[in-house]
Amino acid sequence: MINHAPYRKLRKTIYNIIENKHYQTPVSRLFDKFLILLILLNVAAVIAESVDRWYYPNQALFELFERFSIIIFSAEYWLRLWVIVEEDAEADIPNWKKRLLWVKSPGAIIDFVSIFPAYLNFFVTVDLRFLRVLRLFRLLKLTRYFAAMQILLVVLSKEKESFKAVIFILIIMIVTASSGIYVVENQAQPEVFESIPKSMWWAVVTLTTVGYGDVIPITVEGKILGAVITILGVGLAALPAGILASGLASELAQRRELLEQKFHELLLNHEIDLIRDYKKIDTLRLDVGLGKEQAHEVVLNLLRDQEFEARAKELDRRNYCPHCGEKL
Repeated sequence: MINHAPYRKLRKTIYNIIENKHYQTPVSRLFDKFLILLILLNVAAVIAESVDRWYYPNQALFELFERFSIIIFSAEYWLRLWVIVEEDAEADIPNWKKRLLWVKSPGAIIDFVSIFPAYLNFFVTVDLRFLRVLRLFRLLKLTRYFAAMQILLVVLSKEKESFKAVIFILIIMIVTASSGIYVVENQAQPEVFESIPKSMWWAVVTLTTVGYGDVIPITVEGKILGAVITILGVGLAALPAGILASGLASELAQRRELLEQKFHELLLNHEIDLIRDYKKIDTLRLDVGLGKEQAHEVVLNLLRDQEFEARAKELDRRNYCPHCGEKL
């Protein structure tokens, strides 16, 4: 009979190093730092390759670094796919299903997109510039290592319906603005506002309040319409920023409340010391998905509350006679 214990032990060890965020050892931290550095170097390489006087004299070096990066990122992808079955090992879910769920997860999709252009380049005889630029997707791999980026992705996912509504409104405004400017400016500037599709460029730069000035209305009606659209564009441009800011604030508040609730439960059962249990605090912080600064703020607030309660009890105790127990 085949002994699968060493195989599973190896898989569990690799899982803890590359995937388990609660497993913090020098090896796992070194692995994370190495990947972060490699991602940043890849982004720097893509930027440097766009400068011909840097790229052509060092073309062999750039290609060697790219092949090295592909080997590392591909190995990382397949290792994560292999060890992901160790997540929730006690759950009654087949291994193939766990791997399928992981492949469809945002993190796995980002990992795949970051290496796909390199493999596509093997089948394309012409060295297309856009294939190099697609390698910048590797920058998205950093979302795995920074809590702030993970929170941002969660907010974007939760507020997707709001963003869809904003995009829908923007499309309506672009079509309306381009149609209106075409009607009032076509006769005065037939070469500039030749058609509604051609007028959409002016509508986009006006609604976004960029105003390049390459296409401008010259009629009185066109200037009035342009002024109205510009004013509307100011409010429209603020909508996505407002949705994002509100969503981030709400998400952070919810996570702080959840972390505070977990701390309260442990404090009631005397299972945690907010001053000494650094590892337990850090584990809870990672579970909730907060940064160290936000978790530190929650801990400080709880310590202040504890100190206030202790002082209130002490003052209350002094207002009663220690012998008879009656209020003084």
